[in-house]
Amino acid sequence: MLFSKSFIPILKNNPSEAVIKSHKLMLRTGMIKQSSAGIYSWLPLGFKIMKKIEKIVRDEQDKIGAQELLMPTIQSSEIWKESGRYEDYGEEMLRIKDRQNREMLYGPTNEELITDIFRTSVKSYKSLPQLLYHIQWKFRDELRPRFGIMRCREFYMKDAYSFDITDDEAKFSYNKFFLSYLRTFKRLELSAIPMAADTGPIGGNLSHEFIILADTGESKIYTDKRIFEVNSDNTKVNKESLIDLRKDFEKYYAVTDEKYDKKIFEKEVPEEFRLKTKGIEVGHIFYFGDKYSQAMKASVDYQGKKEFVRMGSYGVGVSRLVGAIIEAKYNENDEIMKWPISIAPYECAIIPFIDKKNNTNLEKSKKVYDHLLKEGIEVILDDTDENFSSKIKKFNLIGIPFQIMIGNKTEENSFEFKELNENTQNISLEKIIKIIKNKKK
Repeated sequence: MLFSKSFIPILKNNPSEAVIKSHKLMLRTGMIKQSSAGIYSWLPLGFKIMKKIEKIVRDEQDKIGAQELLMPTIQSSEIWKESGRYEDYGEEMLRIKDRQNREMLYGPTNEELITDIFRTSVKSYKSLPQLLYHIQWKFRDELRPRFGIMRCREFYMKDAYSFDITDDEAKFSYNKFFLSYLRTFKRLELSAIPMAADTGPIGGNLSHEFIILADTGESKIYTDKRIFEVNSDNTKVNKESLIDLRKDFEKYYAVTDEKYDKKIFEKEVPEEFRLKTKGIEVGHIFYFGDKYSQAMKASVDYQGKKEFVRMGSYGVGVSRLVGAIIEAKYNENDEIMKWPISIAPYECAIIPFIDKKNNTNLEKSKKVYDHLLKEGIEVILDDTDENFSSKIKKFNLIGIPFQIMIGNKTEENSFEFKELNENTQNISLEKIIKIIKNKKK
C-alpha cells in the first residue's frame, strides 16, 4: 500500500472528547469515526486490525472443535419471552417493532436463539457434545456510553455455546473454552487472568472473566500475584489436563469486585502477594446447566427418556480487544504504539527521505517495496513529501512493528532498519526479510 493512496485520516492532536489512551489513539490515527453516541464506523486501519484479531479468535475456536455459524442481529421477542428474560433484561435491550407490529429486538446476546436452533435440529444424545459459535455485531443500549469502543453500544463479539448431556461433560466443554481463551490472549501478547466472576443476567453458578491489567479498566480486581506464574503452555485437550489447568489457576485468589471478600482475601493471600488494581474484561465464560434448555424445552432422547441438555456460553469482545491491546501497549508519553505483528495493520513501513528535486530515494524505496511484497510481507510505503521526522513520528504512532528508513546515504544493499522500541541497525534486505519472517512464526 502506498500511503498517498491509503485512507488513514490522521489528526495532528489528540481529540478533546477522548479520555483514555485507546479512544485517543483510535480517533487520532483514523481507526474509527463516531457515527452517534456509542456507535462507530470502523475505518480501514482499525478494521484491518480487528479482522486479524477475529482470525486468531476463530482459529482457536476451531482448534477445540467448535463449529461456526452465523445468527442474525435482529431476533423475535417470542423466544426471549419463553426463557423469561424479555422483561428481566432491562433497558439495555433495544426493543423495536416491524411493520406488522411484531415485537423484535436487536440481540444483546444469543442464548435464546441458539437454543431454538438446537432444539429443532438435534434429537439424540448421540449427536452431543455440540460446540457452536458465531462472530457478529451486538447492541446494548448503554445509559452512558464512554471510552470509545471500550464502553459502546454496538460492538463486534464472538459468542459460543456448548450443549452436553451431563454436568461432567458440560464442564469438560467449559474447560475447553477456558484453555482456548488463554491461548487466544497469549497469541495477542496479553496476560489475561481468569477470575471467578458474577454470572449477571446470563445466569448459572459457574463463571470466569478474563481480565488484563490496566489503570483505565472498569473492573476492580483482587488477586494473588503468583497467579501470573501459572504456565498453561502445551496443555492437551483432555479431561485430566484441563481439570489440572483450572486447578492451577484457582488455587490462587483472583476475583472481580462482585465476588470480593476482604476477610477471605487477607486470610488466603500473604500480604506481599496481594494485588488490588483495575483491569479490562476481554472475555467471559459461563456454565448455566439447564436454565435455558428447560425453559425452552430443548431436550434429547437419553436412556429412554427426554433429558434437558446442559449448556454454557462463552464470549470474547473482538472489537473491544483492539482497545484493550492499545491500553496495554501504547506508550502515551512517547507517542509510540507497537502492535503485535500477528495483528499489525502492516508488518513493515518503508520511510524514504524524499527530495523534490531528486527521485532516487523514492525509486529505491519502490524496489524494496516490490521485493517485500513478493516475499509475502505486508508493507506500506510513505511516498508523500512530508517532513522525514514527521513521517517517523507518524509511524511510531500508528504502531507498525518494523521500519526501513531510506535516505541519501543508503547503500545498494544496506538499509537503516529498526524494530519499534529497539536500536537501529544497518543490514541487508535479505536479513531484514529473515528477521520479519522469524517474528511472524
